[in-house]
Amino acid sequence: MPATNEKTNEFLPGVLPPRTTGRTLSSGRLVTLRAGLVVLAVCASTFLWMRPCGIRPYHSHQEVNADICPQVSELIPKSNGALWKALGDTYETDAFKMRAVDWLAGAVRIPTESYDQMGPVGTDPRWEKFGAFHDYLLKAFPLVHASLEVTKVNTYGLIYVWKGTSSSLKPLLLAAHQDVVPVEDTTIDQWQHPPFSGYFDGERIWGRGSQDDKSGLIGIMSAMENMLENKFRPTRTIVLASGFDEETSGLHGAQMLAPVLLEMFGENGYAMLVDEGSGYGEQFGRVIATPGISEKGYMDVMINVASPGGHSSLPPLHTSIGILADMLVNIERNPFEVHLERGSPTYKIARCLVHTPDLPASLRRDIIYAEHNELALRRAEQELFKNPTFKNLVGTTQAIDLIHGGVKVNALPEQAWAVVNHRISTQSSVSATQKRDTELLTSLASQFNLSYTAFGARITDADAPAFGTLTLSEAYTHGLEPAPVSPTGHDALPYQLLSGTIRAAYNSHRGLSDDDSLIISPGIMSGNTDTRYYWKLTEHIFRYGHTDGAQGGSLVSGVHTVNEAIKISNFVEMIRFFTTLILNVDESELP
Repeated sequence: MPATNEKTNEFLPGVLPPRTTGRTLSSGRLVTLRAGLVVLAVCASTFLWMRPCGIRPYHSHQEVNADICPQVSELIPKSNGALWKALGDTYETDAFKMRAVDWLAGAVRIPTESYDQMGPVGTDPRWEKFGAFHDYLLKAFPLVHASLEVTKVNTYGLIYVWKGTSSSLKPLLLAAHQDVVPVEDTTIDQWQHPPFSGYFDGERIWGRGSQDDKSGLIGIMSAMENMLENKFRPTRTIVLASGFDEETSGLHGAQMLAPVLLEMFGENGYAMLVDEGSGYGEQFGRVIATPGISEKGYMDVMINVASPGGHSSLPPLHTSIGILADMLVNIERNPFEVHLERGSPTYKIARCLVHTPDLPASLRRDIIYAEHNELALRRAEQELFKNPTFKNLVGTTQAIDLIHGGVKVNALPEQAWAVVNHRISTQSSVSATQKRDTELLTSLASQFNLSYTAFGARITDADAPAFGTLTLSEAYTHGLEPAPVSPTGHDALPYQLLSGTIRAAYNSHRGLSDDDSLIISPGIMSGNTDTRYYWKLTEHIFRYGHTDGAQGGSLVSGVHTVNEAIKISNFVEMIRFFTTLILNVDESELP
């Protein structure tokens, strides 16, 4: 081991370089010691930050970092290698690029918008547009529909089963949704190209769904169609599940698909699942891919204040709207306490940053020591939390998104309510979030003399006289717990396979063969996908779309807003990724 690492290990596994003490010494010895301490302080203060005293900064190849965010080599199909190479060559041609443009642009042109609180399928005519979308898929991908078994669930949910030759192997489950978020009429003029035009400008395909998530669905089906054209027959069964209301919580789509998928292959009956998610992007001078290994929980909290009505010329000191306003201010003044916890998905993200060249040296040092030293962990936390996106990924968030009160300007409001949206930390729970919200408003309920009920439990004495009522409840749907965390260790073969596949797809698309081309880091989704209904199907659930520009759970620019678009080069790379994934899983040692 080099001398540099021996010096480093003097301070591992968690004791930081020593600080000076206040011990009293004689003046002569004190002068001598001070001189020595000056030299030592120079070395200690620059340790791992700068180069003096012969100590160099850490780099990703150094042994001290070997076990921090370990990386795997690119995984190129072997028994399917000739097919992988042939398809890769095809994907590089201009003819294929134009074919890919036609596939995705045609899907974008069908406005499969899903809206909040839609009626059941068969009663709400807004669902009918999905019938036209199915007709398009049938026309665009004839071999997929001729060769795979297709099951329709609740009319518009789709399950494609590509049967493998070995029934003893667990299937690969791929997922993507058909629906898109609505386009606001008032924003249409802000689009560079009409939102459902599927316009191709020579570089990008424009339109709602071009990223989220028709690129995923069409990318998977494009890969399958090309593989079928090349006479590929899988050894392992491949299943594609496609819901049609993911953007509105999947109540009619994935929630209905889940029991059918469970019945098909049983609990924990799938080898692994890959659904939509983040992709790759540059951070601190290095490209990092972040397959999501978990999702934050979700809960909407309704805060309802009721008080006596009457004529506004004879008002009380506080109306229900005024009381509610005070409560909302109190909520925003008291965000959830957030800490970076060892072992959490976000902690794993932070650990992978040590392999980036532009990470500040002091932060690199603290992340390295954080595994065993609390002070280093808190210093790293403080620095990382300067990025609000990362801090939001770590902790439970709160956003006051809806508010209503009053019906007439001269009538006292008898009721006022607001809805607070929470995205719950993977280290927390629905019950902990409810407890915190309840406790936060207890003093205000007492101050305004309100009878207080929270999530079905009486907080104040039911018989005590009160001016009005305060009620906390779950709005619209029940809270969703944070998703189970998928394994990522050395023995987690699905994660290792996915990591190697990501690297192989990234490299082959650029003509690279370098294992140092990018970092694969566990990620986390800030939002929720259809996988919320699939937890029983496999413990190896990943949210990853191989999208250029998405980082650690954040959304690509244009998603859910104006000017959504995707570069054709990125879409072709997505097709390459799904091709590589199917072939790698097919010849893998997965059960």
